[in-house]
Amino acid sequence: MSVEVALCACAFTHADGTRALLPTDLAIRPGETLAVLGPSGCGKTTLLRLIAGLAFPDPPGRVLFESRDVTRLPIERRNVGMVFQSYALFPNLDVAGNVGYGLWLRNVPKAERDARVARWLAMMRIPELAHRRVDQLSGGQRQRVALARALAVEPAVLLLDEPLTALDAKLREELRVELAGLLRDLGITSVFVTHDQAEAMALGDRVAVMRAGKVEQLGAPEDIYRRPATRFVAEFVGMLNVLAGEVRDGTLHLPGGSLPANGLAPGPALAGARPEELRLDPEGTLTGRVQAAFFLGDRVRVVVTGAAANPITVETTGAAPRPGEVVRLSAAPPAPWPLPDA
Repeated sequence: MSVEVALCACAFTHADGTRALLPTDLAIRPGETLAVLGPSGCGKTTLLRLIAGLAFPDPPGRVLFESRDVTRLPIERRNVGMVFQSYALFPNLDVAGNVGYGLWLRNVPKAERDARVARWLAMMRIPELAHRRVDQLSGGQRQRVALARALAVEPAVLLLDEPLTALDAKLREELRVELAGLLRDLGITSVFVTHDQAEAMALGDRVAVMRAGKVEQLGAPEDIYRRPATRFVAEFVGMLNVLAGEVRDGTLHLPGGSLPANGLAPGPALAGARPEELRLDPEGTLTGRVQAAFFLGDRVRVVVTGAAANPITVETTGAAPRPGEVVRLSAAPPAPWPLPDA
């Protein structure tokens, strides 16, 4: 059964007085996957540890699973499954032993334990690895074993602490797709901590963006990307073009020309645009010079100077302009959009 997880005024202060997490209220819906995104040191792992029972909030903070107060319960009494960045597999046990370890601790009868281990190894598509030693596994196989171990105990909440970080890019992409499908099929309440924007956007039903011990914005991935609540969120999630200019007569005037203001207030303006919201356009009203062009396989990333106070990044699927070439740009609504100044 999926449960709601609630943090009520939860803060955390280290023994030396350093505040790792400011007072935080957060409700995680039953069955949803919440991606917690932010840079190193922002408090995201501390938040995960409070949910897990590996750390306890400063008074009067509370952690609730449904209506049950678990604030002072350790991890072994919360019925959570956890996958660590290092996977933390036991080298003295084979794969089946690792997956069944939590069941053994819970005194699950051997016949049932073996059946559940077999089920989860099959679910992770690694049944042939049951008797293999941990040091004989690849990174992707270890990740699957760690997931199977966490899920075999049928936890109320699944917690994942950057479990894909140690993998190479291609395998990380493959497992991201598999993990997204698995979490959707299981319908288990999950919290996924990451500093990778693509992972957060792909895996999270909602994303909580953290900075300096607090949640800056909480919302659906598209809302986080398209409607950032703060300047930090706008710059941290995806690439951002900052357009500083002046709005007159419904036009945003910039050093290299102009763009439609799209409702920006008259006067000095700070606007934003994502790379895909700007395009190379021979009829465009904004002019600049190509500084660099990077071939990315399915697209070309072009850096343009002179059009705005800062270099502008545009992505195109057409022919790549050469460095030094003068180009014109236009914008697709909703760009440019108001950029939060704080």
